Amino acid sequence: MHPPFLTAAFLFSVLGSASLHERSDRARAPSGCLTVGTSGNYTTIDAALGSLGSSTSDACIFIESGVYHEQLTVDYAGRLTWYGETTEPDTYQENTVTINHTISSPEAGSLAASATVNIKSDLFSMYNINIVNGYGSGAQAVALLANADQIAFYGCQFLGYQDTLYARSGRQYYVKSKIEGAVDYIFGDASAWITQCDIVSNGPGAITASSRETTSDTAWYAIDHCNVQGTSGADLTAEVYLGRPWRILARVIYQYSSLSDIINPKGWTTMAEGASPLYYEYNNTGAGSATSEREYRSSIAAAVNTTTVLGEDFADWVDAGF
Repeated sequence: MHPPFLTAAFLFSVLGSASLHERSDRARAPSGCLTVGTSGNYTTIDAALGSLGSSTSDACIFIESGVYHEQLTVDYAGRLTWYGETTEPDTYQENTVTINHTISSPEAGSLAASATVNIKSDLFSMYNINIVNGYGSGAQAVALLANADQIAFYGCQFLGYQDTLYARSGRQYYVKSKIEGAVDYIFGDASAWITQCDIVSNGPGAITASSRETTSDTAWYAIDHCNVQGTSGADLTAEVYLGRPWRILARVIYQYSSLSDIINPKGWTTMAEGASPLYYEYNNTGAGSATSEREYRSSIAAAVNTTTVLGEDFADWVDAGF
């Protein structure tokens, strides 16, 4: 099934008369894609990106199985899609493509400079790719910097420790993916819909750190139908918080999600001085979902929906069939 945003004009411009292979055939490159790997057009992802130049045409890159030790910035003017090779495209669990880089924010000079992958391109999509910053504990170290509008991630993994996913700006969609870290590992001022994902803590800390700071800011972090848990074998009972406010008007909701016993009964904690965050919980389950001892939690009468978080046009750029 083709993603709904792949219009006839797009398919013709990128793929000629051919169409994308069915999702079950993601073990080989869709027709018309640049290919990266031992048998591809390019041996590095950076080289494939560079070959796009200043074009504004829609494009796609297929990445063969392997670990790519690269630090990448995506700043392409057209619609761009990356596909990772996999025989199981509907899950991150069988991903075979990893982009790995290790540097901390102090070493790099800034949070943004530490990112393994920095997405600056609007209308970017990524399927079945793992993004890793291997620095570990001790300093901020970003795996993915998502700094663009209408960007989406399907069956991906984002792995780090502190500040794993910098969902910095724009509207963003994450589905059937894994986000792992310990301290503020989903942070920034994007409006992000995170659904059917595994949110995995590998150390004590707060999961989210929203930087919303004005009442006119439309940003949300919506954690929808997700599993919130600790890494296998780690005892993090009551050592993890759902979030803390990086800026004073942080706004986060957990809804229809399973919250394990890693969640502290207080649920939320503080960071920005004078903050009055909007922290919501709706119809969650699990050992960490009881709200009788919660602090800083706001009441809400119903769950939010994708239109609230992503806007009326979200169906134009989200692959709803994934």
